[in-house]
Amino acid sequence: MLETLQLPDKWKKFLELLPQETVLNSTEFNELLDRYLPLLGDLQRKRILEAAAIAFYHHQTDWPVIQTLVSDDAPQFKLLTENLALCWVHEGRHYKKLTPLVDDHQKLLEQFLDDFWDYYGDLLAYRDAPTLSTANRLRSEFSRLFTTESGDQQLDERKQLTAAKIWELLLVLDHPELPLHNNPAELAARTMVQRRNISYGTQTAEGTASWDTFMSLVATTRKLGLSFFEYVRDRITQTRNIPPLATIIYDRSSVISFGWSWQL
Repeated sequence: MLETLQLPDKWKKFLELLPQETVLNSTEFNELLDRYLPLLGDLQRKRILEAAAIAFYHHQTDWPVIQTLVSDDAPQFKLLTENLALCWVHEGRHYKKLTPLVDDHQKLLEQFLDDFWDYYGDLLAYRDAPTLSTANRLRSEFSRLFTTESGDQQLDERKQLTAAKIWELLLVLDHPELPLHNNPAELAARTMVQRRNISYGTQTAEGTASWDTFMSLVATTRKLGLSFFEYVRDRITQTRNIPPLATIIYDRSSVISFGWSWQL
């Protein structure tokens, strides 16, 4: 982990002096770093804290360790899970940001975007009826789409960057139950931002916890197709006509059979 985060070797030997296999909170861990590595820079400290947090997450047993994450290409997500599947919607946005000035290049980009979303549609269809032959065909089409030069340098350079992410973008071919985008998660975060813009923020830790709890309930009930208002009224009146959300999620997940491809 420290090698991946590019921590200089001179700091690694000092880390061996720290208590091993010991659970520490943030304050305790920072105090140890101050004691044993007083000359540690801010960037190196940040990397050590990140490595320690990720290592603890993978070794703890209180919560399930997520095996695969669907996200954009932000670097903070790349070490959290064993597998990382990239969001196709985010990848498509890179091409929408291109601004060709020549008419021919504009037409090349328009045609490429049509081909891009046609390919995305083929991936969606594959998820509903996955076969080995279709997976092989889609891998070949990916290479053709993103490695064939168009003649527009700006577009071709962007395509090369996408081609380098083939494993993350095509993980769905091995695990068809994976979604192709993470828009639902983004929409939930956007709701939080909108709420903060209206009321600015909270004044206490209790307020923050309450805010997070209710915003999570809003997002979860929405994803489950439930009325948040009816859910809250059901809980306040204690009629209990709506089962616990955890029960609903468990029942839905058993029907979807998420994770079946990892068991093959």
